[in-house]
Amino acid sequence: MKKLYRSKSDKKLTGLLGGVGEYMKVDPTVLRLLFLVLAVFTGFFPGVFFYILGALVVPEEPKSAKKS
Repeated sequence: MKKLYRSKSDKKLTGLLGGVGEYMKVDPTVLRLLFLVLAVFTGFFPGVFFYILGALVVPEEPKSAKKS
């Protein structure tokens, strides 16, 4: 079973969007751009709030996690 982790190798801030990109097999740069657009057009609150919440809830990638 595939699990969602914050990325250790592809991180700019917390690794959350890098981990989501790995999980969804989507380029994390695209996710970062979409997040930026969402944050700007919603007045920063919902996007930044959920990003911080996700960074606190999603665990960091363990050393033994396999790359697929």
